[in-house]
Amino acid sequence: MLYELATLSCPLLAVGQASEGVHAWIDAPDAKGDVLGCWRTEIGTLGRLIVLRGFEAPEDMTIERRRALLSANPFNAGSLITALTMDSYAPFPFLPSIRTGDRGGVYEFRTYHLKPGGLTPTLAGWEAAIEPAREYTEHLVLNMYALDGMPRITHLWAFASLAERAGLRSRAYAAGVWPPKGGPEQIADATSTIALPQGFSPLA
Repeated sequence: MLYELATLSCPLLAVGQASEGVHAWIDAPDAKGDVLGCWRTEIGTLGRLIVLRGFEAPEDMTIERRRALLSANPFNAGSLITALTMDSYAPFPFLPSIRTGDRGGVYEFRTYHLKPGGLTPTLAGWEAAIEPAREYTEHLVLNMYALDGMPRITHLWAFASLAERAGLRSRAYAAGVWPPKGGPEQIADATSTIALPQGFSPLA
């Protein structure tokens, strides 16, 4: 399974209308891949829609990428969006498949840009930390590493509230089971975005 994370930027008052176009685009009869989630940003850079899709066949992701690039109206929101990025990822191989449904309603996207050569120790550290930090990592929806662009990982977390997130992180840090050993040393810089699911998002 490969993943595409598409980010659409648009004026704040146009997010709802752009979301309707995105829904129609990814739900079209000829669309490839599995729609896993769609969110609007709430904390971080605002005016963005984030779309996550999974592809069993790499060529299907290429077809979808080409469909957007060659369209005069990508994601059925071309008149509204001011920027569009589409990034390709592979999942951390030791994590289970994504479980969709109601996961709490508050999602955090964390992206770590890694130092060159930093992916292998990052993978090792995460694999070792998942089980000891189970109370916290039960809320991990997905972690994946980029297949294009600069070395980076993006992980997606789901919580019922920001208070739940803060409590879980605090307890994991206090117990010494988080962050993954050797992971932070590989990070060149990091960003975090809080996003809320759109009504049609399978991850709700």
